[in-house]
Amino acid sequence: MSAPSWKTLLDGAPWFKGENAYPLSAYSEYMPPPRLGQRPYSHAPRDLLPFADDDPYGWRIDEYEEALELRPGLEQVGGQLVQALARLAQGKRGHGIAPKKLLDNPYWPLSLAEKVATLTHERFVVLAPLALSRTQDDKGRVRWTLFGGSEQGPERAFWKSFYTAPGKEAPKEIGIDFIRRLLAGAYGVETHGPDDLRLAGFRILPQDKRESFPWPSDEALPSWTAPYVWKPRQAVEGVKYLLTFRPFGQLPETFQSAYLAGKLHIIPYPGSLIFWGAPGAVELQQSLPFALQTQLLNIILRSEAPHGLRVPQSGWMHEPKPGVSKPHSHYGPMLNTFRRTHRWAKVLRDQDELALMGREDKMLHVLFSTIPDDLGLYDKPMARNIQLWTGGFHLLLDGPLASGTDMKATFHTVEEGGLFGYRFQYPAMRVGRHEVYWQRPLVAWLSEKGAPTVLPDAPLGYLTAYAENDLRPDKAVELWPRLLRRDLPSAAVEMLHQGQTPQAHNVGRGVRKLFNAWELCGEKPLSRSFARSLVTAPKHETLDQWLEALPAAVAGVKGLIETEKAPVPQGRAPESRTYARTATRAYETQYWKTIAFLSEGKYVNKNNADSIRDAATRRQLSHEGCDLIALGDYLLAYYAKAIDGAGMKGKALAGEIPFQWRTDFDFPWADGWAANQDGRSHERDLLTIIPGRNRGQAVIFADHYDTAYMADCYDAHGARVAAAGADDNHSATATLMLSAPILLDLSREGRLGCDVWLVHLTGEEFPSDCLGARALCQRLIEGTLKLHLPDGKTRDLSRVQVRGLYVMDMIAHNNDHNRDIFQISPGAGAPSLWLARQAQIAAEIWNASVPAWNHKPARRGLGRGKRSADGKKIPAVAAYPTLLGEVRTPTAPHSTLYNTDGLIFSDAGVPAVLFMENYDINREGYHDEHDTMANIDLDYGAAVSAIALESAVRAATEKPPC
Repeated sequence: MSAPSWKTLLDGAPWFKGENAYPLSAYSEYMPPPRLGQRPYSHAPRDLLPFADDDPYGWRIDEYEEALELRPGLEQVGGQLVQALARLAQGKRGHGIAPKKLLDNPYWPLSLAEKVATLTHERFVVLAPLALSRTQDDKGRVRWTLFGGSEQGPERAFWKSFYTAPGKEAPKEIGIDFIRRLLAGAYGVETHGPDDLRLAGFRILPQDKRESFPWPSDEALPSWTAPYVWKPRQAVEGVKYLLTFRPFGQLPETFQSAYLAGKLHIIPYPGSLIFWGAPGAVELQQSLPFALQTQLLNIILRSEAPHGLRVPQSGWMHEPKPGVSKPHSHYGPMLNTFRRTHRWAKVLRDQDELALMGREDKMLHVLFSTIPDDLGLYDKPMARNIQLWTGGFHLLLDGPLASGTDMKATFHTVEEGGLFGYRFQYPAMRVGRHEVYWQRPLVAWLSEKGAPTVLPDAPLGYLTAYAENDLRPDKAVELWPRLLRRDLPSAAVEMLHQGQTPQAHNVGRGVRKLFNAWELCGEKPLSRSFARSLVTAPKHETLDQWLEALPAAVAGVKGLIETEKAPVPQGRAPESRTYARTATRAYETQYWKTIAFLSEGKYVNKNNADSIRDAATRRQLSHEGCDLIALGDYLLAYYAKAIDGAGMKGKALAGEIPFQWRTDFDFPWADGWAANQDGRSHERDLLTIIPGRNRGQAVIFADHYDTAYMADCYDAHGARVAAAGADDNHSATATLMLSAPILLDLSREGRLGCDVWLVHLTGEEFPSDCLGARALCQRLIEGTLKLHLPDGKTRDLSRVQVRGLYVMDMIAHNNDHNRDIFQISPGAGAPSLWLARQAQIAAEIWNASVPAWNHKPARRGLGRGKRSADGKKIPAVAAYPTLLGEVRTPTAPHSTLYNTDGLIFSDAGVPAVLFMENYDINREGYHDEHDTMANIDLDYGAAVSAIALESAVRAATEKPPC
C-alpha cells in the first residue's frame, strides 16, 4: 500500500457543507489560513500550485517565494540564531536565551555549560530545522512565516532532505556534496570526493534508539551515510568532524573529552539543540501541540517586512500583581507591549510597516480590551491570535481554538497579575482539513572573523501535513519541496532581487504578472490589450515600447503575447451591450443625483455600529440611531418599483439575506452591535435577482452600502461619526441602482446568459469589517443561501453556481496626481482572471468608442470635466474620458483588493474582481469629512460605472473557459 500523498489531503472535498461548517471571523479579529491547492468553494478549480498531477509527493515552491522571502528570511533568522548561541557560549549579554530554557535541559549539561566559553575552535554550526508555513497578513499578502523550531525534533528534517518521496532516496551525491560544502565553508577543509571525507575525519553518530523523545523516532539513515557511520568498537582517533544529534551528555565519553579539549568538531554545535530540550516546553506540549516550536521562536525578533520571513512576536509578559515584585528575565524576553497593524493603514503593501513610526500598546489591552479609547478606529482585541501559558507552563489559552467564554475567562486570570508566556499564532496554510508546515533546515555558522554565514543551497527538508483535529507529529502526511527554476520567472526574480531602480522593479513585476496570466490562461498567448493592462507603465507608453525596452534576459516574455492586434473599424464605436444606455448625459445626470441623494440626504448614520453611546459622539450627531435600516428599506422599495415597471414581477426578485452580528468580545458602547445581541435588530445584505437564460448560474454585481467613521472627526473630538460617503461607497451604490432598469430590460429581451445578482453588502467598514461579505460568502460555501422576500417567503439559492463577483468600492474620484486610471483587481485563480479580462475588454470597447462619441455635436470640442462642491449643481457636460484600466493581480503592490469585501470571496475560491479608482492613500476624502460631492469627478465616475456594468453583462453572457 502506497504512502499517503497530497491527493489524500484533497479527499472529502467539498469540506464545508452545512450550517456553520465554514465560520468566518472578522479579519481584524482573526485572519483565516491561506487555503491552497483546492479552495473551499465547491465550484473552484484546483490551483496551479503547489501540486502537479505527475508528482504525488511534491510541493512546488515558485521562484519568487524562494528568492524574495525564504532565502532572505533564512539569512535574517540565521544571523540572529548563530549570534545568540555564540554570545551565550561566550558569556556575553544580549543573547536572549533565558536561563529557564537551560535548566535541566539534556542538550545543555553542566559539563558543556562550564567549558563551552573556552572552546576557541567552535564555529557554532547549526543545522536547525525551522517550522515554516504560509500565513496571510492584514495587507492581503500570503507570506512564509516562522513558527519556530521543528515540532518533528532536531534531526528528522535533516535526514528527510535526502529523500524525494517515501522510501525513495535522492542521488547519494547530494548528501556527500552538502557535507563537502559545509566542511569547506565552516572549517576551511577542502575535500574532493567520498573517500576524501572519510580521510578528513568525517563521521556520523546516529541517534541512540533506546532513548525516547517527544517527537517521532527516526528511520534508517540514507544509504550515502553508510561509509561514515561510527560504530561503538571503532577507534575515536582520527575523527575530527562528528555529525550527530545526540544530547551532549549521551555521547561516548571519548567524544565528549575530545570535543572539550578542542580536538573534535561536533556538527551541529551541541548547544544549538537546546530548543528541543527545554523542560517547560516539553511539558507544555502535553496540552498545546507544537509547543516545542516556541523555544527557538522566542529569540528571533518580530518582523513584518515584505521581503524575508514573517516572524510573529513571542516572549513573556508580566502583569503587575499587588505585593509581587517584577520578575527577572529567567524565562525569556520580556515583551509587555505590541504594535498593532491594520488594513486601513496608510501604508503601501511593499513597505515595512514596523519600520515606520507607530504606537506600542500594553499586551493586556491588545489582547482583551474593548474600551473604545484602547481600540481607536481600527483595532480589535487580538486574543484569538495568541497562545498563552502560565509561568509554570500550564496552558491558559489556545486562541485559534478558543471560544469567547474561554477568552473572557483568560482575561480575568491575566488581569489578576502574574507572568505569562505567549506567542502570536497566525493560522498556518491549509489544504482541505490539514495544516501544512515545511520543516526546513537552516544551515549556518560563525566565520573565523565572527560574522554569521548562512549556507544558501542547504538541504531542503520536507513538509508535514496534519489533520487539523489531530495535530500529532507521528501522524503526518509527508511531502517534499520542489523548487521551480523556470527561465522567465528566474530572470524576473533576478530583476526584483538585484534591481536598484523603480523601473527595474516594475519590469520584474510586469514579467511576473504576464507569465502568471499566461499560465492561468492555459498557456495560450495573451491579447495585446490585455498584456498592456497587466504591465505598469506610463499611460502614454505602448506595449511595443515597453517590450522593446526589456533587458535581453526577459525578452522571452514577448512569446507569451499575440503578435498582432485585430484592427478596430474607424469612425464608429464597436458594439457593446450597455453603452447605448450609459454613455449618455441622462445617465451622468442620474448618477450625480443618486450619489447626492444618498450622501447629502436624510440617511446620515450609516455605520453598522451606529449610534455610538459616548458623549463625544452624541454631541456631533444630528440625530441618534442607525439609518442603514431605513436606507435598506428604501433600496428594496426602489428595486421592487423597477421590477414592477419592467413588467418582471414574479420573475425578478428583491429581498434580503438576514443574519446576526456575533463577536467573541462585547462592544456595548456600539448600539448597532448591542441591538443584534438583545434581539432589537439584525443585519442584512440586500439581493435583487435578475434572471438570465441559465438559472443555475449567476454573476454577482456588488457594492457595500455602509460608510466609515471619519478619522479627522475622531482625532479632533473623539467622536465616531459616519462619513457622508459620496465616493466611499455611494458611487458604487448608485451604479447598482442605475443598472437595475438596464439589466431588467436585457433580461426581458433574453439577452442575459445567466442570472445577475445585484448585491448591497452591509458592514464593510470598521468595526463590522466585511460583515455582509462574510455572511454571504459563508452561505455560498456551506450551501445554505436563501433569499428572504418581503412577503415572508424564502427562495433557496443553494444550488446556484456563482460564476463570479464584481465588487465596486470607491469609483468616482479621479486621482489628481495620476489621472484617468482605475484598477481592475482580480482575486486568485483562473476564473478571477477571466472576469478581469471581461472588464478589460469592456474598458477597451469604451475607449475605442470615445472618439466617435466625442465627435458628436453635444461633446465636440469639450474638455475635461470639473468638480462641483454643491450636490444640487450638476457639473457641466464634458468630453468622455479615455481611461486606462490597470489589471492589478494579487501580487501587485498597488492592488487594493485586500482592503475590500472582494478578498473574502477570493480567499474562499469564489471568483472575484474589484473595481476601484486609482486609490491614493494620502488624499483627502477617504474616511474623513471630505468624502462629499466636492470629491466626485462626474465624467470619470460615470465612465467607470458604465464599464463596470458592461463587464458584469459580459461575464453573464460570454462563456467562461471552465
